Amino acid sequence: MPRIISIVNQKGGVGKTTTAVNLAAYLANMGKFVLLVDLDPQGNASSGIGIDYRSIAKGIYDPLVSETSIKDIIVPSKVDGLSVAPATADLAGARIDLVDLELREFRLHNNVLEVRNDYEYIIIDCPPSLCLLTVNGLVASEEVLIPVQTEYYAMEGLSQLMNTISLVKDSLKPELKILGALMTMYDTKSKLSGDVFNELYKFFPDKIFRTVIPRNVKLAEAPSFGKSILHYDKHSSGSRAYKRLAQEVVAQENS
Repeated sequence: MPRIISIVNQKGGVGKTTTAVNLAAYLANMGKFVLLVDLDPQGNASSGIGIDYRSIAKGIYDPLVSETSIKDIIVPSKVDGLSVAPATADLAGARIDLVDLELREFRLHNNVLEVRNDYEYIIIDCPPSLCLLTVNGLVASEEVLIPVQTEYYAMEGLSQLMNTISLVKDSLKPELKILGALMTMYDTKSKLSGDVFNELYKFFPDKIFRTVIPRNVKLAEAPSFGKSILHYDKHSSGSRAYKRLAQEVVAQENS
């Protein structure tokens, strides 16, 4: 059985897509077969791993709203072992198109069932909102990873996110669990980063990753080259951090 992990935070700019892309790349680098599902209409996970989603005829939108098989839209990336179910511009309309469909919350879940034996990890990059696409990501997942930026407004909306996860768990996916909260854009010189960590500990007393993702220019540059940080600058502090995160995630396989 694969591990299916959704990366979720309705607040934008917290490193959600950066985490999805780089965790997927490092898991593949560790010899795992990985599928990265780009559920964000912005398509940043697709472009960030080198997929030109604007030139693709079909993406994850199609199996979500039609009888198209997810197998028909998955494309290989330039990273060995890493495939992508890309976003296309059509995905922006999925929030409306899904509303009247039968079992609308289970559309992604049912598609993932088709391919889950082909992968060891399925990483889902959810959009920065608590919409029907995000609910689909949560229902399709077994675990949730929550990136939290170490800044003043980081905790804003976290209660709402946890409430949404609880509702999905109670009514749609009882086995869904929190994999952990991940501190991103951490500045060791900032007292504020430490304050946010202390507040986050109140939400997740035993569910905070030991790995902390630092503020790093190379992490910000890598997506513009269509590369993960592993393939852009593997010696950077950001790369070392995501390598540790992947190791930490894999170490939980048998825990």
